[in-house]
Amino acid sequence: MNTSVPDLADVLAARRRIEPYLRPTPLYRYPALDALTGARVQVKHENHQPVGAFKVRGGVNLVSQLTEDERWHGVIAASTGNHGQSVAYAADLFGVRAVICMPERANPVKVESVRALGAEVVFHGADFDEAREHCEKLAAEHRYRYVHSGNEPALIAGVATYTLEILEASPDVEAIVVPVGGGSGASGACLVAKAVRPSIEVIGVQSEAAPAAYRSWRAGALVADTTSTFAEGLATRTAFELPQQIMRDGLDDFVLVTEEALRDATRLMISKTRNLVEPSGAAPLAAVLSAPGRFRGRNVALICSGGNISPAQLAALLA
Repeated sequence: MNTSVPDLADVLAARRRIEPYLRPTPLYRYPALDALTGARVQVKHENHQPVGAFKVRGGVNLVSQLTEDERWHGVIAASTGNHGQSVAYAADLFGVRAVICMPERANPVKVESVRALGAEVVFHGADFDEAREHCEKLAAEHRYRYVHSGNEPALIAGVATYTLEILEASPDVEAIVVPVGGGSGASGACLVAKAVRPSIEVIGVQSEAAPAAYRSWRAGALVADTTSTFAEGLATRTAFELPQQIMRDGLDDFVLVTEEALRDATRLMISKTRNLVEPSGAAPLAAVLSAPGRFRGRNVALICSGGNISPAQLAALLA
């Protein structure tokens, strides 16, 4: 597996590869969010992607570059949902077999989407990390091309293209706030923002109920932890070396938010933007609301990483 750190040239090349298949997503301003936060807030709507999440950018960039041998054997990935949809979408686009390993209680909206895209779903384990360990065994047994959710330069370069779009649409942005699960989105934002204007703050957000990436970044080494967050897009027990390496160099800060703050932010994002937003996609708003003085009067971009909330999650949230 290639784990070299991508650079801005790789991100520009990724954009050329994905342009024929994915349109730029909107960057919208919401006065209601300005009033709530005291900042000049813009939301980058990655929930408008064909699979409802940002990761599809990385999937298309990676699968478009597979070798003939890799295409012949097919690809495999482990996912709570959005990474799996990304790989399944790209595999369908390029005629490649895909197997996605998911936790046994995965979000049914995401499971249905993965299957509809033609991928085989294998359920295993109680959480992402148990599914990932099983996935790695299957990859070795069947010689599938294993698509790791974090340690893939092509994925990071692909998802980094949303930051290019932010800076083109809003060159005066001062801070970009990004949810972190494995860290591909935040590391991609670091690559672009720091190459274009180092003064742009890039801030990662994770749930305090799943702090492995946060603790790893703070420690400067990979640290495992428990996960009990309801936001599956943030739910990892382990951190990944390549995103951590990039975030150590480029991330200005990393904050934790409570589960209650995530719930409140999800409700607010849905009501103020009139978009379906999954809890991980609302994490940036939770971070801004938790430290309003830090962001007051500044131009802030919030990455709405996905909108794949299930009807059951939505009903519980609004009850």
